[in-house]
Amino acid sequence: MKIYHSIDDFPKLTNAVVTSGTFDGVHIGHQRILKRLKEIAEKHNGETVVITFWPHPRLVLYPEENTLQVLNTFEEKAELLKEQGIQHLLRIPFTKEFSQKTSQEFIDNILVKQIGTKKLVIGYDHRFGKNREGSFEQLKLNGPQYGFDVEEISRQDVDDVGVSSTKIRKALLEGDIETATHFLGKPYSISGRVIKGEKLGRVLGFPTANVDVDSHYKLIPAEGIYTVTVVHAEITYGGMLYIGNRPTVGGTQRSIEVNIFDFDKDIYGENITIHLMGSIRKDAHFGDLEALKKQLQADKVFALRELQEKKWL
Repeated sequence: MKIYHSIDDFPKLTNAVVTSGTFDGVHIGHQRILKRLKEIAEKHNGETVVITFWPHPRLVLYPEENTLQVLNTFEEKAELLKEQGIQHLLRIPFTKEFSQKTSQEFIDNILVKQIGTKKLVIGYDHRFGKNREGSFEQLKLNGPQYGFDVEEISRQDVDDVGVSSTKIRKALLEGDIETATHFLGKPYSISGRVIKGEKLGRVLGFPTANVDVDSHYKLIPAEGIYTVTVVHAEITYGGMLYIGNRPTVGGTQRSIEVNIFDFDKDIYGENITIHLMGSIRKDAHFGDLEALKKQLQADKVFALRELQEKKWL
């Protein structure tokens, strides 16, 4: 997959099959659109193009809210789109200036002149352009004039899936990993760099890798303990993840740390990816470190059993 970080870098194609949107999470609803995009491209010997926007438009249009947490960093989103078999990914920097472009300007300057769109596939009720004025009806009206066809994923297809990025965010913030996984079509992941911590886990017999997450906009699930798989240097390990402020030792800042099973390497400064497979329990305060250690031993037994029984490794 080729990635373009500016519209000016995109080479106009002779037979572009295009879709656009934020695609946060690249969930099963998005995957229906992408599947249709590929079907059309294969049938008409075209090339698939996804137009996405970064940062997320809401972060630019409503900065005072400061509440939106995204499911993917751009790099994670790009990797997911690559896995879906997309050939071209155009990242358009979303700015206040860009948000003022009319839907007609978007059609003229981007879809037609810059990309060479021959077929456009959009989700049900997709809106675009200044004040979200652009619609499927407008695209259908302008399509023949500009030499491209438009196809809308039906309302029934969207409603049957019953998924949205908002629903996934809600599930993760409640620690409902099963629902999030179902809607995403795969486990939710967190990527980041391993940093030095206070080494309390080592004292307890459960050494952990403390993770500095790539983006402060990235959604972090509810505090608690989770069964996870961890990818380091293209090798996958089992493990258990802790998210919380370590109340037993009077912690005040949220920590994201993972105990990687059967692993004894110095990986400070290196990147790892954590896939959340299931929830073990909520965070809790224990009377002393010995009680915490006993609970961690029970957590590990639970996690190992889940990894084995559900064939997550």
